[in-house]
Amino acid sequence: MPELPDITAYVEAIEERTLGRELVRVRLGSPFLLRTVDPRLEKSFGRVVRAIRRVGKRIAIGVDGDLWLVLHLMIAGRLHWTKAGGKLPGKRGLASLDFAHGSLLLTEAGSQRRASLHVVAGEAGLRTLNPGGLEILNAGAQEFARALTSRNHTLKRALTDPRMFSGIGNAYSDEILHRAKLSPVTWTTRLTEAQITALHNAIRSVLTEWIDRMRAERAGGFPEKVTAFRPEMAVHGKYKQPCPVCGTKIQRIRYAANETNYCPACQTGGKLLADRALSRLLGSDWPRTLEELEARLDGA
Repeated sequence: MPELPDITAYVEAIEERTLGRELVRVRLGSPFLLRTVDPRLEKSFGRVVRAIRRVGKRIAIGVDGDLWLVLHLMIAGRLHWTKAGGKLPGKRGLASLDFAHGSLLLTEAGSQRRASLHVVAGEAGLRTLNPGGLEILNAGAQEFARALTSRNHTLKRALTDPRMFSGIGNAYSDEILHRAKLSPVTWTTRLTEAQITALHNAIRSVLTEWIDRMRAERAGGFPEKVTAFRPEMAVHGKYKQPCPVCGTKIQRIRYAANETNYCPACQTGGKLLADRALSRLLGSDWPRTLEELEARLDGA
């Protein structure tokens, strides 16, 4: 799912192309994309774009009359800038926001249709779509500490909870926790002051670095390579590959459709975190340390 750095890249690219331009129309390739009925989508046609905004992991496009078209890309949704009025591409094409000079195309890979479009009126309408998480790049140390310790969650869950922090998901939470040298299963209420400071600094540095990287990558173009798996990442999607800091093999915890990647040496003091499915299957045979794991592999 596109997260804060990816959404920021989209917002800036859309702003460069549509701010001050008239939205001619919106074509829907899937009737299930539009999740609201009032205000009607047609009310946005022929109105000039006045603002582009990130709302959590959503992209809000504001037009005259204080109407907002709010896109949520979910896991497989992606945006593209194409020639004006081009044909929607088969089953992947969900919508096209048409301007005289080009079209903003929304596609979604796979068979499931999770991406959404809401049309809302004013700031009040936008607030209904905002989970309310802290905007971390604008928050000071004390404000961050209050938000972090307001609920007793594991760090992985806290960072990815949109009610606690805005725009952080599975990929960047892995990178942040690795940078901070913290275990993903540490409880928020058990952190020391030094650990909270390290986490705050890691969030700001990781997100800022990736925003800068994506700006340089697109160089004024439209971001077409938005993905949760990038070769420059330290741990996310790097299972069994060497940690760039210490060389230890990256490990993972799998749950549902997601997984958490971490370095045992850098983050957990050499302890292997229990994968729910495998640890339940293996029980007391589950290896607790890197040494036990390596011994199992050597004897296999």
